[in-house]
Amino acid sequence: MASATKPQRSPAEIEDIILRKILLVALSEPPTPPPPQLAYLEQTAAELLSEGKPLLVSSENSERVLIDRLSLSPPPPQSQPTFYYLLSCYSRCVDEVKKISSMKDPSVRAKVDKSVKNLRKLILSYLRIHVGNPELFASGGPAQPAKDLLSLIFSEVADGFGGDNLGGSVTAPVGFIEEFFKEADEESLDPVMAELYEKLKQSLERVSVLGNFQQPLRALILLVSFPNCAKALVNHPRWIPKDSLMFLGEGRVFELSSIMGAFLHVSAIPDRQFKSRPDVGEQCFSESSARRPADLLSSFATIKTVVNILYDGLGGVFLALLKNMDTREKVLEFIAEAIRRNNARSGMQVDPLACASSGMFVNLSAVMLKLCEPFLDGKESKREKIDPSYILYNNRFDLKQLTAVNASSEEISAWIVEAGKNEKTEENASLDSRLMESKQASSSGNNAESPLSSKSKALIKKEKYSFICECFFMTARVLNLGVMKALSDFKHISKVVANIEEDLETYRGMRGTGASPQLEQDIKRLEKELELLSQERLCCEAQILRDGSLLQKALSFYRLVIIWAVDQVGGFKMPLPASCPKEFAFIPEHFFDDAMDLLIITSRIPRALDGFVLDEFLNFIMMFMASPSYMKNPYLRAKMVEVLNCWMPQRSGSSSNASLFEGHQLALDYLVKNLLKLYVDIGFSSSNTQFFDRFNIRHNIAELLEYLWEVPSHRNALRQIAREEEKGVYLNFLNFLINDSIYLLDESLNKILELKGIEAEIANTAEWERRPAQEREERMRTFQSGENIARYEMKLANEDVAMLSFTSEQIPAPFLLPEMVERVANMLNYFLFQLAGPQRKSLSVKDPEKYEFRPKELLKQIAKIYVHIARGDKDGVFPEAISKDGRSYNEQLFDTAASILWKIGADARIIDEFVELGAKAKAAASQAMDAEAALGEIPDEFLDPIQCTLMKDPVTLPSSKVTVDRAVIQRHLLSDNTDPFNRSHLTQEMLVPNTELKSRIEEFLRTHKVPSSSTGVDDMVE
Repeated sequence: MASATKPQRSPAEIEDIILRKILLVALSEPPTPPPPQLAYLEQTAAELLSEGKPLLVSSENSERVLIDRLSLSPPPPQSQPTFYYLLSCYSRCVDEVKKISSMKDPSVRAKVDKSVKNLRKLILSYLRIHVGNPELFASGGPAQPAKDLLSLIFSEVADGFGGDNLGGSVTAPVGFIEEFFKEADEESLDPVMAELYEKLKQSLERVSVLGNFQQPLRALILLVSFPNCAKALVNHPRWIPKDSLMFLGEGRVFELSSIMGAFLHVSAIPDRQFKSRPDVGEQCFSESSARRPADLLSSFATIKTVVNILYDGLGGVFLALLKNMDTREKVLEFIAEAIRRNNARSGMQVDPLACASSGMFVNLSAVMLKLCEPFLDGKESKREKIDPSYILYNNRFDLKQLTAVNASSEEISAWIVEAGKNEKTEENASLDSRLMESKQASSSGNNAESPLSSKSKALIKKEKYSFICECFFMTARVLNLGVMKALSDFKHISKVVANIEEDLETYRGMRGTGASPQLEQDIKRLEKELELLSQERLCCEAQILRDGSLLQKALSFYRLVIIWAVDQVGGFKMPLPASCPKEFAFIPEHFFDDAMDLLIITSRIPRALDGFVLDEFLNFIMMFMASPSYMKNPYLRAKMVEVLNCWMPQRSGSSSNASLFEGHQLALDYLVKNLLKLYVDIGFSSSNTQFFDRFNIRHNIAELLEYLWEVPSHRNALRQIAREEEKGVYLNFLNFLINDSIYLLDESLNKILELKGIEAEIANTAEWERRPAQEREERMRTFQSGENIARYEMKLANEDVAMLSFTSEQIPAPFLLPEMVERVANMLNYFLFQLAGPQRKSLSVKDPEKYEFRPKELLKQIAKIYVHIARGDKDGVFPEAISKDGRSYNEQLFDTAASILWKIGADARIIDEFVELGAKAKAAASQAMDAEAALGEIPDEFLDPIQCTLMKDPVTLPSSKVTVDRAVIQRHLLSDNTDPFNRSHLTQEMLVPNTELKSRIEEFLRTHKVPSSSTGVDDMVE
C-alpha cells in the first residue's frame, strides 16, 4: 500500500503563511486559547469574503492587513506596544528572507522574496508614521516611539558602555537603523526627526565631560551620516532657536535651546548658573591642596582624554554637515549666529545669564580649529582666498564694529562709501573696455589701465566668499570669545585665588589676638570661596592649558593670521610702506592681541612650544612693535615686548631661543631701536588709568635691553643709536627711565616707612589688643596690601637703577647734555640723601628682603652711576649740576656716603672717585656763591619763567609767545610734547631763538664781570 503524500501548497498559500507569521495575524478563527500576541482579524476576513477573495494574506493586501492589525482595538492579549510590534515584524522579515533563499522552486522563491521585502518596506513606512505621530496606532501601552527609537540608536552605538548605558534591553535588528533613515523620503522623515532630535537634546542636558555624553554624540554622528537626517537637523526649529526665556539673554538662550548647544555645553569648565553632572571640579579637584601631585596628574589626563573624544565627535558632526552642500549654508549661519548673539563675551565683565558659557565657546573653538586644519599650512594659494573685504561686507556677523588696528569707525564707513563708488566706476570702465574690444580685435584691452589698483579691488563687495575665507574670520572671532576669553578668565581667577590665600593667611594669623566671631565667619566664607575657585581654575587648566594639541593648533591659526596680515602690507620686509594700507588698517585689533596673549601664555608653559617655529611671529613683532602708524594701541605693541621677554633664554629655560635674538636678521637690525621707541611711546601715551601698566611695560623693556646688552651685535647697536640720536629717541628713553626710577624708589621707600609704622603698632601688644577687632582687621589688610605694593615698586626700582648703572658706564655722554645733566644730578642726589642721609635709619624694617629692599646694594649702584657719569664728563659740568640741587645736596652727604660704602665693602676705586667728585661739587658750589654775589639782582626778563633761573639760551615758544631757556624747555619736551603755557603741540624744531635777549643777557654778565660760561650763573634766583 502506497504511503499518503503531503498535499502540495500553492505559492499563494506559502506567501500567506509567511506573511501571517511575520505580522502575527490570522484570517480564520484561531484555536482556543489563541497563541500569544496573535491577532484574529475577523472584520478583515469578512470583508475579503464579501469581495469574493480568498482568506489569504498577499502582497496585494498586506498593507490593508497591516493597517487593520495596527488599528485593532482592543489589541491582542500580551501584545507589544506598536513600536516594538512593528520592530519585531521587521526582525521576522529579516529572518524569513534568509529562509526564503533556501527554497528550491525559483519562481516561488522570487514571488515570496518580493512579497516579504515589500512588507518590510511597509513596516518601516508605518514605523516612521508612528514615530512622527505617536497618537496614530497608539495601542498596547503608552506610546513614546521617538524615545524607543532613540533607545535603539543608543544601543547601536553603545560600544561597551556600563551601568549608565542610555540604550534599553532591546537592540535593533541588523540593518534596521540604516534602512529606517536612509530609505526614507523627506516628507515622512521630518516629523520623525523633529521629535527624535528633541529627545536626543534632552538626553544630554546638564551632562559634563565625566558623564555619558559619548552615546548621544555617537548617535548624532550616526544620524548626520544620513543626508536626509542631516538636512532635517539644520531645518529643525531648534537648530537656530527663535524663542526667548525670561531673565536670560539671547546668547544663553541660544546655548540652552539649540540642539547643538546641548552638545557644545558639555565641558570640564564649570558653569555656575547651569551646573552639569557629575561635577568635574568636585570629583577631580576637591581639596586639591591636600592631594598628591600624582592624583592631580591622573585627573588632568582623564579630563584631557574625554575632552578630546568630545572635540573629535563635535568636529565630525560639523564636518559631515559642511561636506553636505544641502546643509553647509545652515551650518555657517549657526556659527555666525552663535558669534552674533554672544559678542558681549569679549567684554571685561560678562553676564553669565546673557551669554553662553565658556565651555560652549571653548568647544566651538576646538571645532573651528579642526575645520581650519586643511589650510593652516599657510600656503599662498589658500591665503589668497582670505579676502579682507569680508570684514567690511559680510552679512553674517558684524566685524566692522570691532576696534580696528589703525582705523576709526568713521574712516571705515568712509572707505565703504568710497569702495562703492569705485565699484561703479570699474563696472563702467569694464563696459567701455568690452565695447572697445568688440570694435577692435587688437590688444588694446590688454593695455587698458584699470581705474582701481589691485589693492582697491579687494575692497569691492563679493556676492559669495569662499569657505576658507568664512572659516578664517569665524575662527578668529570664536577663539576671541572662546579659548582666549577662557584664558583671560583663568588669569583673573588665579589672581583672585592668590588674594584670597593671602587674606586667609592674615585672618588665621589674627586668631590668637582675640578674634571676633565675625572673623571666624569670614574665614569660613573665604575657605568655601577658595575651594570653588580653585576647582574652577584647575578645571580650566585641565581642558585648555594641559592640552598641548589644542594650544598648538591655536598657535598655528594665529601664525596664519600673522602671515595673512603681513601680506596686506607687502610681505615680511622692512621698512614698512610710508602709509598704512586700508586692508591692514581695518583688521580687528583683537586678531593680533589674541595672538600675542596666546604666545605669552604658551611661552610660560613648559614644552608647549616644542617644535613650533616662531620665526614669522618674530618678524611680525620686529615690523610692528615700534610702528604706531600701523598699530595705534601702544599696549598692543607692548605685549610684543612681553612675548620677547618670555623668549629670553634665561626666562624660557631654552638656550635654542637665543637664535631668535642673536641670529635673526630683522632682530639684529631693528630690535634695540624699536625697544627704545616703544619705551618712549609708552611714556607719551600713558593715561592715569594705565599708570601701573606703564611701569610693567617699561620693566619688561628694561629687562630685555639688559639681556641684549650681553649680545655684542645688540650692544653695538645701542651705542650707535646713542651716538646718532643723541637728541632723539635715546635721550627720551633716558629721561623716562630717570622719571620712573625717581617715582618708584620714592614711592616704595614711603610705603616701607608706612609699613614700619604698622609693625610698631602690632608690636605694642597691649595697645593693639585694646583696639576693636574690626579696626585690627582693617589695619592688617592695609599692611598686607602695602607689602605687595612696596615689593612690586621696589623690584621695578631696582631694575631701573641697574639699567641706569650699565648705560651710564658704557654710554655716559647723553647724561651730560644740558637738558639732562641737572635732571640726572637731582635724581642721584635724592637717592643718596634717602640712603645715606640722616633719615636712613628710619628705613630699617624687620625683613627688608621681603620687600626686595637692599639698601646696601642700592647705595653701591648709585655711587657707580655718579662715577660712571663723572668719568665721561670732559667739560666739568657734572659737579656744577650736583651742587646746584637745592633740595637734596649738601657738602657732608658725599663724605657720609663714602664712609658707609667703606663699611659695606664697596669697590675701593669707585669710593675714591666718588669722594673726588664730592670735592669737585663742593668747589662748584663755592664758585656759584661767588657768582651770585657778583651778579646781584637779576632783571625779571632775564629769568626763565619756569625755574626762575638766569637764561643762557633764550627761545620763544611759537604758540604762547613766552620766552624760556632752551635747556629748560628741552627738558620739559622730553616728557611732554606740549607748550607748558597753553598745552598746544610743541617740538624742539619749533623753538625760535631769541637772539636779541640773549645778547642783552651776555652784556649783563659782562657788565658784572661774570663770563656767560661761569659756573653757577644759571641758578641765580630773583
